[in-house]
Amino acid sequence: MEFQVGDVVTHHEMCGVERRMLQHGMNFRSGRNRSVILMSRRPGAPYDDQVFDEGRTLIYEGHNIPRQRGGPEPYSVDQPRTTRSGRLTPNGKFEAAALAFKAGEQVAELVRVYEKIKDGIWVFNGVFRLVDACEQVSGNRKVFKFKLELTAEGVPSVADAANLEHTRLIPPSIKQQVFKRDRGKCVLCGSKDNLHFDHELPYSKGGTSIKAENIRLLCARHNLAKGAKIE
Repeated sequence: MEFQVGDVVTHHEMCGVERRMLQHGMNFRSGRNRSVILMSRRPGAPYDDQVFDEGRTLIYEGHNIPRQRGGPEPYSVDQPRTTRSGRLTPNGKFEAAALAFKAGEQVAELVRVYEKIKDGIWVFNGVFRLVDACEQVSGNRKVFKFKLELTAEGVPSVADAANLEHTRLIPPSIKQQVFKRDRGKCVLCGSKDNLHFDHELPYSKGGTSIKAENIRLLCARHNLAKGAKIE
């Protein structure tokens, strides 16, 4: 089983597909596992993740040191590249992969991105190429920033990356608004399983992704039945 862009999944389903327990936001590949990042654009999100180009470009913020009793406030110190023992943190691993790509030493790391809609509920945003990394000053400390670009993998009806301009992705704020409005269930049958964000008027026929009125939740059965037809 593989997800398509726009699929709404539970944390349990997400962990099952990725074959690992996803307890942290940054998960660099290990063994047969794939690289995964978890992002959030909800009010009060702990990190400043940004979305550009209608969802095709992400700027993902690195993560802080773990909170420890008696230790410094995580938001008061630089985000770490290495641990005290000198091992790379997830920040360091993603940075090394991005810089190796920029130097022409390896292909871009593929990263699967999930966005939090509410506690326990996520949407699959797609497979992205990790193309850049840097440190930026934020207040009195340094934070990591990672640039990722969407690939065609998992995007319905898109044959290659060059055609991505023909599919418009749904902004995070619209996803959250629609999920709340539709009460987390298919608008046609009330199912809460195998949900997907659907364009009521398909983008290919002039529909928009930036208005909640044109987006709805459908279950897999009704989403597949609709296809590209205008209902």
